[in-house]
Amino acid sequence: MTLRLVEFVVAGNEASDLLPVRSAALLRAYGARRGFWTVLDEGPVERCLVLLLQLDDGEWTARHVGADAGEENGRTEDGEALAHHDGWVYVFGSHFGSKAGPLRPRRAFVARFREDDAAAGPVPVQVVRNSFRLHRAVNDALAASPLTLLPPGERVRERFIVETLARGTAREKKWVSRLAPDDLPLNVEAAVFTPAGTVLLGLRFPVTEAGEPLLVEVAGVPEMFTAEPTWPRALRAYALTGVTPPGELTGFRAITPTSDGGYAAVIGSIDALGKGSVLLDDHPGGGDVTSRHVRFRLPGGASNGAYRLVGESVANLAPFHHVEGLAELDGRPFYVTDEDHRVALWVG
Repeated sequence: MTLRLVEFVVAGNEASDLLPVRSAALLRAYGARRGFWTVLDEGPVERCLVLLLQLDDGEWTARHVGADAGEENGRTEDGEALAHHDGWVYVFGSHFGSKAGPLRPRRAFVARFREDDAAAGPVPVQVVRNSFRLHRAVNDALAASPLTLLPPGERVRERFIVETLARGTAREKKWVSRLAPDDLPLNVEAAVFTPAGTVLLGLRFPVTEAGEPLLVEVAGVPEMFTAEPTWPRALRAYALTGVTPPGELTGFRAITPTSDGGYAAVIGSIDALGKGSVLLDDHPGGGDVTSRHVRFRLPGGASNGAYRLVGESVANLAPFHHVEGLAELDGRPFYVTDEDHRVALWVG
């Protein structure tokens, strides 16, 4: 596959995920024929929303979108995944921590904004920080599934779980009751809503014992934002089979719906090389892994007992190790890569 590079400089930052703009009003406001949302990887969510736009004259430009999260301004970090639902753009935090741990409560959030609102003025952003409730629900779903997961490793467990529990206990945080010593740290990197209104969360970590990437289907995400909010519940965990090379560990990096009712995704390394990752200290087979573009479908109904999804390889994206976002638009793939101090869009 031949790819064309479009480079942007956006506040000296790097991008996560790639979500096509659906709002005609928003495109008209910018004089654009198409566009994508991405989220920057450093700072609170309200400072990290960016549009990558192809203008009517064919030129590409990046626009940093002003936003206001009200009383939640400055209280989130590490937005990783974007998804559309019912006119809203949802932003999911990683629910992870720094590469050496511990878990960070500021990353356990979901935010949303009306896409049409971005056509004029600062965008009102709603933020719900879940204080490890999603961590608890997903860990319980993984434990209840018949899937055999890769043990986290002693350093990973110590840095991400034991240390988080110790810090929370010392600070008398109520959320310590939602963590358990045998939990797995979660790194949410991808998200997509299903036609049923549930969300598929693509995890970069954990993975199965065979190194396969994991999805967890979650219900009730929009209900977090209602006048009488409730918390999401995890329904089912899935492993994506047939796309991980032997001896490697691969996690999800991006997910997008396809026109035929299935899903396309990018899988790749479980963490970046050369940045002090405790995950890679314990699991070196998850580092030097190039990205792959894959496809899969969900089973027809939850009652069939399927926990494994058969994946199909679309493209090996070597030599890229850090493809962070994927969109399929007008029959072409678009990718965004995690490059040092730039946003790099690749057009198929």
